[in-house]
Amino acid sequence: MDYPQLSRDILPLVGGTANISSFTNCMTRLRLEVIDPESVDLDALKALDGVMGVVSGDQLQVVVGPGHAQRLRDAFAVESGMSGSAPLDDDEAPLSAADDLRQLQTKNNQKVKSRQKTGVHSLFRHIGNIFIPIIPGFIACGLIVAIANVWKIIDPGVVQNPWFLAFAALGSIVVGSLNLLVGYNTAKEFGGTPVLGLIAGGISYMPALAGIAATTAADGTVIPAQPLVLPLFGELKPALGGIVGVIVTAWLFTVIEKWVRKRVPAWADLFVVPVVTVLVGAAVCIFVIMPIAGLLMQGINWLLIDFALERGGVIGGYLLSSLFLPLVMLGIHQGLTPIHAQLIADHGYTQLLPVLAMAGAGEVGMAIAIYIKTKSTRLKSIIRAALPIGVLGVGEPLIYGVSLPLFYPLITACLGGGFGGAFVAYGIQATGGFGAGALGLSGVLMTAVITNGQWLWYVGGLLIAYTMGFLLTYLFGFKEHMVARLS
Repeated sequence: MDYPQLSRDILPLVGGTANISSFTNCMTRLRLEVIDPESVDLDALKALDGVMGVVSGDQLQVVVGPGHAQRLRDAFAVESGMSGSAPLDDDEAPLSAADDLRQLQTKNNQKVKSRQKTGVHSLFRHIGNIFIPIIPGFIACGLIVAIANVWKIIDPGVVQNPWFLAFAALGSIVVGSLNLLVGYNTAKEFGGTPVLGLIAGGISYMPALAGIAATTAADGTVIPAQPLVLPLFGELKPALGGIVGVIVTAWLFTVIEKWVRKRVPAWADLFVVPVVTVLVGAAVCIFVIMPIAGLLMQGINWLLIDFALERGGVIGGYLLSSLFLPLVMLGIHQGLTPIHAQLIADHGYTQLLPVLAMAGAGEVGMAIAIYIKTKSTRLKSIIRAALPIGVLGVGEPLIYGVSLPLFYPLITACLGGGFGGAFVAYGIQATGGFGAGALGLSGVLMTAVITNGQWLWYVGGLLIAYTMGFLLTYLFGFKEHMVARLS
């Protein structure tokens, strides 16, 4: 892709620099905050070589796919002479892998925009903004861990090599510092001082919270260890509340910081604001946030892991996978990111993510069935554009470009993906547990980070979801007259 040329082509079609207040990018889209949406030539934008789709609105989204969005943003900054300043906002608004999806935009955009204004959707958007910048680190470290594991299988003696140990240690950096990264990004997301957010992320993980260790007095008397005890909650333990507690604490730090800053003179700001923020925020974190967040995490883990997967087995796996695509469409799936991150931090993997990934595999099977069955060259071109990255785990183009506008294929894709989820859930029970050791990878790419050597169970789930998504769609989910819904 010629990013400078594409940037030059985009500029006049969006009304020039005078019509752009700011811009940014997410993983798949260049996002432009336009002043007058009516000045944008949507049809011409969609026709540009390299543009997979366009979503209109005050924030114009130009879909170019993973790997291209950041490069296009960098080129756009050079060509426009502007610096992007809009906050990262990966709220999963509708996008298209096709040249044109008028029906989707006219019938669904207003509903989606109304959902985006709710407090719940805003919360999930913030969560996405906190974790999306960390995903490249998760991918890098996760793949390093996968390489190290394969290396140990091939040559067990390599674990005695200090250079190998240094290499393997690289894979633990993100998980080991996840609380600090999340605290930093949370403060940045909510307008606080990032380094104070980093401190907020470290409070609940302080080793001192485990209690005061046993000591020996000058006369030789051993003073026993003294655990820290909270009223009603008992002994305090480090990491109580996990990543959810970190997010809430770092957010609270920003609230305290802003409140104090409004009430102290400028000359005292540097000395008073940070100290008061840390002391007050730490006290609230230890005595309120950690215990409550700990109970919340226990409840969520019981519902999703103990009940849905371990007790629900294949039925729980089927339901989790088959219901995941609607969560993606609503942006609610972002709320699961802290859960995945905490599972990785606690156990080295998240067993939930491979089950949910089967939903995207059902979409792939659905798309193949429609490609074979349809006579529409336009629909075939949409699928050709969206299918390759769908196999790699980026499912939005298939959702918004194919299954959602046609509707019934969305149902068969969900149902087909459920069979893959059931198979993976059975594998988790049969093997004693496995999962994804990193976030950010899905589709066939997740195979590389499946832990405990159980990647064949994951591949088997993919093949089953592909097959069932294909069969259900080919037999029941698609009729040629549905193509009219794309016009």
